[in-house]
Amino acid sequence: MADRPANEAPPTEEGQETRSPSLNASEDPEKDALDRQKTNNSLRRIPSLQKAVSLPQEILVIGLISLSQFTTQAGLTQSISIVHIIGDTFNVSDPGILAWFPAGYSLTVGSFILLSGRLGDVFGYKRMLLIGYCWFALWSMVAGLSVYANHVLFIWARVLQGIGPSIVLPNGLALLGALYEPGRRKNMAFAVFGACAPSGSIVGGTFAGIFALAWWPWTFWSFAIVLVVVAIAAELTIPDPQILGPKPKTAKALIEELDLLAAAVGIAGLVLFNFAWNQAPIVGWSSPYVCVCLVLGIILVPTFFYLEVKVAVDPLIPFSALNSTNAFVLACVGCGWANFGIWFYYLWQLLEVLRGAPVLLVCAYLSPLVPAGIIAAFTTGFLLSHLRPAWIMVMAMCFFLMGNLLTATLPPHQIYWAQIFVMTLTASFGMDMSFPSATVYLSDTIEKSKQGVAASLVNTVVNYSISLGLGFAGTVEVHVNHGGQTWQQTLHGYRGALYMGTGLAGLGLALKSPITTVSDNMSSASNSWSDRRSLFQKGKEVHEPGSPIAERKASVGDSVAAAVRRASIGSNAGLEKTTSNVSTSDASSPTGGRRRSSNTALFGNLTNMKRGSEDYEQRRMSHNELNQRSGFVNGWYNQTFRGMQKPVPEPGQQKEQKRGVME
Repeated sequence: MADRPANEAPPTEEGQETRSPSLNASEDPEKDALDRQKTNNSLRRIPSLQKAVSLPQEILVIGLISLSQFTTQAGLTQSISIVHIIGDTFNVSDPGILAWFPAGYSLTVGSFILLSGRLGDVFGYKRMLLIGYCWFALWSMVAGLSVYANHVLFIWARVLQGIGPSIVLPNGLALLGALYEPGRRKNMAFAVFGACAPSGSIVGGTFAGIFALAWWPWTFWSFAIVLVVVAIAAELTIPDPQILGPKPKTAKALIEELDLLAAAVGIAGLVLFNFAWNQAPIVGWSSPYVCVCLVLGIILVPTFFYLEVKVAVDPLIPFSALNSTNAFVLACVGCGWANFGIWFYYLWQLLEVLRGAPVLLVCAYLSPLVPAGIIAAFTTGFLLSHLRPAWIMVMAMCFFLMGNLLTATLPPHQIYWAQIFVMTLTASFGMDMSFPSATVYLSDTIEKSKQGVAASLVNTVVNYSISLGLGFAGTVEVHVNHGGQTWQQTLHGYRGALYMGTGLAGLGLALKSPITTVSDNMSSASNSWSDRRSLFQKGKEVHEPGSPIAERKASVGDSVAAAVRRASIGSNAGLEKTTSNVSTSDASSPTGGRRRSSNTALFGNLTNMKRGSEDYEQRRMSHNELNQRSGFVNGWYNQTFRGMQKPVPEPGQQKEQKRGVME
């Protein structure tokens, strides 16, 4: 017992097996997978983090987990800021090849997140977080060593480097959610996690520029050293909230547990589709292998969906928990963040190539992203408690669109404060408002047992769309810059790519606006009545014939049944009289006291329900009068999206007595 690891479940005694040895996984694989999932997802019953550790240690734990977001964005920017310096080392100036330096990294970050989240469920969130940091550090070291080889090794190192953040991101989020109970402290922790995105971008670009003054490989070597230090600190500091269950005994059980078949097909489809779009600007669409990769990607993605729905025992994506509205939300997020990737990459090109600014000066230009991102993150946390997430998504798409338009129309030598400063403020709000609002939107529409899917899906779409958007923009650039031999041709190519991002942001806004206008308003119109119906449901089930509750209540006695019938008619005096009658009956019975308290509570609740119903009708009448005075446009809107309102009774008109509290 003393040698057993802390995160392993205690062994069962002989004769206490929960599953018969004769029933193997192949005979009932779905049941086995569900049982394993329940075991693997079990958490320690420990107090919330702020109650378990001191405040300095709590801050340290949140910081180490939030570094998963910080290092992910730093890894993306460290190649964007010095992309031309790296290209000069490898004698590469083709914009298509240069775009692969950040695009290859984002490709694997977005493609492997869902599988990494499942690995955390099976093998432990903290363990996978440490593995992700170590993997991240290893391939960062290789990326620096590629200076002794060629750009092909550097691109492959960047592609494999992206698997590291794809592991640390979902498991860091899972740890943060498991260590806190719902409340303000947890919301603040997630706000800190979100605020690390713009900070990581600027810090990564700044240190890349500093190390490039000496030798650019030190950008990646120093990054690898930092990641190793973070992994060691995380092992010593972060508590493990999981109790791991028994691992699958056979290879088949492991494949079913991790859904490896569907994962392999899905990852291959995403990689091939993205590869085709990012490689086409280099070799052209006339190249046969580019077309083959595109066609294979298009075929494999629907195959992945088929395997998830029809074949997988424990699918990575529970499509039963998703709906068409969620699909539109994810498409909207994808368009917004594809626009962000295009904006961020080509803004650096405009400032470095056409404006002639050095790397550190560009970092100074973009430094307002850090305070603006922090303000945006905490503002979003405040707005989420006052506005619907769908409206915050609309605001985020507007900020994305505004930032890209300001960049696309930017004269390269214009004064800094005219447009560059403004765009750094607006883009931060688009980035830090869209991610949490989309996560909350999906979380609100997905059942509680599938909550981990929301964050994983949003992370996948965000990072994959950055890479895919760069492929789209690169294709536009090489087709409109006419070779890019002159300053004007290069500017024309950059603006063409930025207008592609503007179109994606506009598409995201167009996808989101109808959903917000129709779905959210219809749900808000029905929320009050739905809530009232849920409050009255108990009263309806009590007096409705044939219901299970009515059958159970019949055993209490004829006096209780008579009282319920009188309560449905609405006589408050009758309720009080019946309550007193029931309370005097069976006084000598051992259960008489319990019956009296139960019946009194029941009748009191029914009385309050009826009074609440009358108050609700009065408020509804006042609301209808307000709508009638609000003009033609609001009247048409309410009749179209909120449903026809009931006519307002004339003053002094006697309301008809309704039978039952639910009618």
